Amino acid sequence: MKRFLLTELPIKNKTIFLRVDFNVPFYENKITDNTKIKASLPTIKYLLQNDCKIVLATHFGRPKGFSKEFSVAPLAKELQRLLPSKKVLRLDDCIGKKVIETIKNGKPQTIFMLENLRFYPEEEKNDSFFAHSLASQADVYVNDAFGVAHRKHASVCAITEFLPSAPGLLLETEIRSLSQALNPERPSVWIMGGAKLDKIALLEKALQKYDQVLIGGALAFAFLKAKGIPVGASKTDAASTEVARNILKSKYSHKIVLPVDFAVAEFFSPRAKVSIVDYNHIESHQVGLDLGPKTVNLFRKYLSSAKTVVWNGPLGYIEWTKFAVSTKEIGRFLGKLEHAVTIAGGGETAEALIKYHLHHNLTHVSTGGGAALEFLAGKELPALECLEKNYKKFRKRIIP
Repeated sequence: MKRFLLTELPIKNKTIFLRVDFNVPFYENKITDNTKIKASLPTIKYLLQNDCKIVLATHFGRPKGFSKEFSVAPLAKELQRLLPSKKVLRLDDCIGKKVIETIKNGKPQTIFMLENLRFYPEEEKNDSFFAHSLASQADVYVNDAFGVAHRKHASVCAITEFLPSAPGLLLETEIRSLSQALNPERPSVWIMGGAKLDKIALLEKALQKYDQVLIGGALAFAFLKAKGIPVGASKTDAASTEVARNILKSKYSHKIVLPVDFAVAEFFSPRAKVSIVDYNHIESHQVGLDLGPKTVNLFRKYLSSAKTVVWNGPLGYIEWTKFAVSTKEIGRFLGKLEHAVTIAGGGETAEALIKYHLHHNLTHVSTGGGAALEFLAGKELPALECLEKNYKKFRKRIIP
């Protein structure tokens, strides 16, 4: 299916409605990670070079109506810091006459930042009237918000009914990079961690297309328990164990690589003493919180010859540094693979790699959590479907 490219649209001196994902981590009135904001800078700069007015729109948090706590004010401040020579003007609302007038009277190369889209419940309902109100502010729509590409929201989907639309440079990069994971060069390895087996479609895709699936995180305990191996007080649940049991009975079971040792503690605390035990020697009072050194070496063995690696989910309880050892070790190792495409997808994985400064050496670290997982599972993303429909609707008006 075809969609417009940003470079195909006549945008010179136009007003562009730019949907971004600036839903960044925020703690004690401070942005703790501005990666998502920086990721959209290439698109913003491209539009500014074309003398556009930019109407910048994002969601932020999960507000229940209008709330100062979820105002985009700190996001506007951070964007202004990153673009010191440009004017970033924060508006008090995201729709309305006053907003339209301010944008209309503004100068080219001004960035008008709308207030939080989710202050209006119509945003998440994909409401056409709300989308039309947003669209009336601009000439062209550009979607650079990969993090919400799996959401049928007004600023993602319904708005494409009213304006010629294109993906931004970040969205195009995400799709191009993640597409490599859907058609991997072999040998191929998928690393799957995290806590739950709630990504059945993703796991099935990994088992179908990849040579090995290395299991880490709390996910490993569901598989061990399914095999009748005691996991002590380690995190697991009945649903995950049942899914693991079915996978171990499937024709793909030989592709599963389970940990051979763990870092365990006697209680759930960052101050707990750490012991290394084999996978079948976890005592009833012990909690498995990270992979052990023998497992890290085992995983390295499979990864060393891989041509394609996809990683989803941390390998240990990364919130506490002493249980982030295997995640850091594997992250460093992937960064040294010279002949492999290395792709990390999913919110927690990206957070871990950024936290420990390991993201720069991978081929691609996705800015999307749920969107990346759904794309990697082979599902159609609503945002892309809407852009494809938009191309059919507007192509004769745009391309002579």
